Amino acid sequence: MSAVANVLKPQFARFLLAGGTAAGANYGSRFLFSRFVDYEEAIVLAYLVGMAVAFVLMRGHVFDAKGKKLWPQILKFSAVNLLAVVQTLVISIVLARWLLPMAGIVNHAEALAHLAGVLVPVVSSYFGHKLLTFR
Repeated sequence: MSAVANVLKPQFARFLLAGGTAAGANYGSRFLFSRFVDYEEAIVLAYLVGMAVAFVLMRGHVFDAKGKKLWPQILKFSAVNLLAVVQTLVISIVLARWLLPMAGIVNHAEALAHLAGVLVPVVSSYFGHKLLTFR
């Protein structure tokens, strides 16, 4: 089945809903963490919050993998998300520190940059979890 056909499946819609919920937890918690730590550290901590929410929702409601061994899934989930957190961090920093200010956007630059960074790894994460994590 082609990648396009996979994306059009109801499973991908559930993935987007679960991922959207996790992204909301990620994005929202970054503002809380930013009160206590630097922007970059807050992004990583917030990503961990989103990852925990995503794992629970994906395992139980997207890929129906509750009957499979937990620890191998956690390890594979973490590996797939390591790539995604790197994508999120790099995009967030590059946008907030350089590209948005160069474009004259300084108000809320960190918030806008982090939102973009959270959205970028959606498709790569779906296929990583479908083909590796929850098989």
